[in-house]
Parts: sequence; C-alpha cells; structure tokens
Amino acid sequence: MSFDRRTRMEQMRSADRARDRRNRVVAIGLSAVVVAGLLGFGSYMLLEKSEAKEKSGESRAQDSKQTEQEKADLAAEPIAGEKTWDAKKLTRDHVTTDVKYPMEPPVGGNHNPAWLNCDGVVYEKAVPNVNAVHALEHGSVWVTYNGKASGDDVDKLAARVKSTPYSLMSPYEGQEGALMLSAWGKQVTVDGAGDPRVARFFARYVQGAQTPEPGAPCTGGVDG
Repeated sequence: MSFDRRTRMEQMRSADRARDRRNRVVAIGLSAVVVAGLLGFGSYMLLEKSEAKEKSGESRAQDSKQTEQEKADLAAEPIAGEKTWDAKKLTRDHVTTDVKYPMEPPVGGNHNPAWLNCDGVVYEKAVPNVNAVHALEHGSVWVTYNGKASGDDVDKLAARVKSTPYSLMSPYEGQEGALMLSAWGKQVTVDGAGDPRVARFFARYVQGAQTPEPGAPCTGGVDG
C-alpha cells in the first residue's frame, strides 16, 4: 500500500471518528434539551396544580365565610309575628309523667329525660310533647303542621329539615296555624315553605343563643 493511500485512509478514519463524536455531542445535547423541557413542563404542571389547589382552597374558605355571613345576616333580621316566652319561667325539670303545656306546640317546660332524635328527622306521625321539648332544650327547631297545610309546603319543609342538623318535623293537629316553627321559648306561624321567616327562624334558632344546653346531642335519644 502506497504512502498516499494510507494517508487518505487515516484521514477518512479521522473524519469518521470526528463525525461520530459530533453525532454523540448532538445526541447528548438534544437529550439534555428534551430532559430539561420535560422537567420544565413537569414543574409548570405541578405549579399550576398547586396554584389551582390553593385557589380552590381559598374559594372554599371564601364560600364558607360568605355562608356564615349570610347566616348571620339572616339571623339578625326581625321575625314578624314571632312569639317569645320568658326563658327564666320555662322550667326544665326531668319528669316521667305527662306534662300539660300552656301552648301548642310547647316551646319549653318540664320534659322527659329522653330527648327526641332531632338530627334532621322527619316524623310521619305525631310525637310526644315531653320528648320534643327536650330536643328544643338541646337547641333544635321543631317544624309542625296540621291538616290545613298543603302537601307541597310540607314536602319543601321536610327537605329543609332533612338537610339541617338539630331540627325535626312532625304533624301536630292541635296547633292553631297550618305551619309553625318552634324553638326553646320561641314560636312563629308562617304562611308557607317559601315564607322568608322560615330561613330567618332556622338561622337564628338552630343551636342559637336561646339554647339552654348548647352542644348537647340530637342523636342517641328516642324516636317518635
């Protein structure tokens, strides 16, 4: 083999090696760019998710604040036609006998040691006064109706009660109004389920300031 041919072959091998090195460098560079892009995209997505979660949490907190504020605003509004009894004159002794109450439905007074379950319970039949009054002592609102109430109003009020802890509902034929709401020492007759006084009464008296035993349970008692 002549010197010139060997020289050309060495030059070709050198060129091949140089080309291979360049290809490896380019491949490594492209890989680095891809990895960096993926890392960047992943970081961006994590940041987006984190910000979305933070905004969602802020939104829930804001909604909660708005709900509490709306409840406070409702509770502060006057309730036309509401009757009030002096809480100091409403006795609270536990008795095992029947009690004659001066109002129907009763809003306080001596009562049975067992409270009526009132965790959003709708009773289809009349319930004992002595157990219902004990539920009022625990801060519940008692919705009652007689035969004059429309089925639509009864259904809508029942739906509200079912979604409201510390409330109960039952028929009460002896009452004067078709639809009445009672709490400890408080009572109002309303015109229908859409009467704005319904929301105000619930906002003010479900575990409200009138409650003699705030925080007492509304479960673990007796059913009507």
